[in-house]
Formats: sequence, structure tokens, C-alpha cells
Amino acid sequence: MSAASRSRRRIEALLDEAGVRVDGGRDWDLQVHDDRLYARLLAQGSLGLGESYMDGWWDARSLDGFLARLIDARLDERVHALAEVGDALLARLSNRQSRTRSAEVAKRHYDLGNDLYAAMLGSRLVYSCGYWRQAGDLDAAQEAKLDLVCRKLELRPGMRVLDIGCGWGEALKFAAQRYGVAGVGVTISGEQADFARKLCAGLPVEIRLQDYRELDEPFDAAFSIGMFEHVGDRNYRTYFEVVQRCLPPHALFLLHTIGRNVSTHHTDPWIARYIFPNSMLPSAAQVASASEGLFVVEDWHNFGTDYDRTLQAWRTNIEAAWPRLDARYDERFRRMWRFYLAGAMASFRTRRAQLWQLVLSPRGVPGGYLAPR
Repeated sequence: MSAASRSRRRIEALLDEAGVRVDGGRDWDLQVHDDRLYARLLAQGSLGLGESYMDGWWDARSLDGFLARLIDARLDERVHALAEVGDALLARLSNRQSRTRSAEVAKRHYDLGNDLYAAMLGSRLVYSCGYWRQAGDLDAAQEAKLDLVCRKLELRPGMRVLDIGCGWGEALKFAAQRYGVAGVGVTISGEQADFARKLCAGLPVEIRLQDYRELDEPFDAAFSIGMFEHVGDRNYRTYFEVVQRCLPPHALFLLHTIGRNVSTHHTDPWIARYIFPNSMLPSAAQVASASEGLFVVEDWHNFGTDYDRTLQAWRTNIEAAWPRLDARYDERFRRMWRFYLAGAMASFRTRRAQLWQLVLSPRGVPGGYLAPR
């Protein structure tokens, strides 16, 4: 038997464990366009899976359905390339989210183009999970999420609020308009900062192009939505120390972050190369350890399944928008983006990834804290 035949037989056996057939007729079955795929998957693991999709070597009518079956069967844990081992070791030995490296994700992802994100994210440029408990569409889910954040923080007129990783400024705009607060937002993305300043013009909101580690001034409350995923485990303790020094003893801090079920020190190699360089999803143990002695955990809310629905809405929006977007978003970019969104859907659908909102207080709320839902 040739090496190519052995590779194909090995991949087909693994796929069978996930209920997937090669060239089968179901939506989640793998349609192979290039027989070099099998050896590439065995040699390169998840990086090879994503890159070969970008190269057009395979398809699945339901890309998220296919990836969900792979993840649910834990096939990603059984096929590892040598490069992945090297990445894990490098992450152990170096700080990939240092001040000099932290700006890379802004340049390669968040500065891709506001036109892309405006087309995908809906009426508000909120690049994080919506809250779908009573929402019927994406815009309503994002407004419900922003309002949930404000209610959890018990915002009141006159308060000065910090937003760490403020994105395009939507959360601070919402808090200023609906709850009468003033605020400061920090981001390392120049594109986001320019947009946020225009969005919040006329409001008591200051947008800074600034690393969170430089913060050292008083606020009445603070929140961070979808930024902690870029902090890295070597910097978690520093992150919480920065937040603590900016808040009075009984103030509230809301942390909104994607989380993993197990601790790790690096991210998926395809995600690191093409989507979020130097990113890392925290585990509950890592969050708890890094905040220990600095904060009282008042509430820990998981609504990770809402992210699958949010991502599906983003996919619907972007697929409808491709024809009118700039030509720089070519076919390879579109396949990259489809793989990214579908993989994220699969991770949340299979409960591999979670979405947490934690409410923390440096010394605890006197008399206790009742969390809104």
C-alpha cells in the first residue's frame, strides 16, 4: 500500500469516528477536491485543515456542522503537527503578549477595515457575543448585552467608567447616553480609536490609543468586553493588578471573555497565524488564580451558547455583503473568514468554548451583590 493510500485510510478512519464520510451526501460530509489533503492533514494538523480549506482542497456544505463533528469527537486532540508542539514550547518560554508584541493583533485583525466589520456586525459595531435571552435579532441581542453590562455594574449618572479594550466605542456610547456616565476607553487599534472618537463626539467620553498596562488613575467602575483573550497567561496577574489600582475598594469590574474548559498556554496554530496572533483563551482556573487576593468574585455568568447564534448572524450578514465589499477581500480571504466563523460556531456549539461575564469587586460589595440576568 502506498503512503498516499495509507494517509487516506487513516483520515477516513478518524472521520468515521466523527460520523463524517469522504464525498458523502450529507451536509456535514467532507468533499475532497485534492487527494494531497490526507497527507497534509496528518502532517500539519489543524493548521493544515484550515490552510487546505483556504486553498480550495476541500469543502463541506455545512462547514460549521463538519467542524462541530470533528471537535465533538475530539479529533483535534489526536492529530498534532510537530509545529504545534514547537508553538506550545515557545509560548511557555516567551511572553507573546508583551507591550512590543501586543499591537500585532490590532494591525493584522482589528485594522483590517471598518467596512468589513460594519458589514458583518450589524447596526452597532460590537465584536462580541450578544445576549439572546429575550432578543429576536442580532441588533436587539447586542443592545441587550450592553444594557446587561451597565445593569451589572449598577451605573448611575455622574460616574466615571473605564472601558479596557473599547473597540469601536459602542459600549461607552451606550453607557453615556443611557446611564449618564462619563468614560475613558483604551484600545491599541488605531482604526478603532479613530472611529470611536467620531462615534462618541459630543459625549463625555475620551478614547485613547493606549496599552492597558499604562493605566493608573481613579474610576468609579470598569469593564472589559472581548479584550482579555489577548492578554495572555503571563500577563493575567498584571491585568488584574492594573484594574484593582484604578478602582475604590467596593467598586465593580465586569470582565466579559471567551473561556476554555482546560488551561493552556497557547492558541490554535491556524487562529494564531490568520486571525488572532498572540491570542489565548483563559480557563476558569487561570482567571481565578490571577485574580486571587485582588478581587472578590461577586458573579460568574456563562452564556456561551449565545455565541453560536451571534456568529450565525454575523455569517449571514457578511455573506450577503461580500459582493459590495472591496476587492482586497478576495476569494482566499473569504474562505479564511468562513473557516474562522464556522470554527468558532463549532467550538461554542460543542461547549468546548464558553462565554463568561464575571463581576468582581476589590473588597466585595457590602451586604452582598444581586446579579441581574
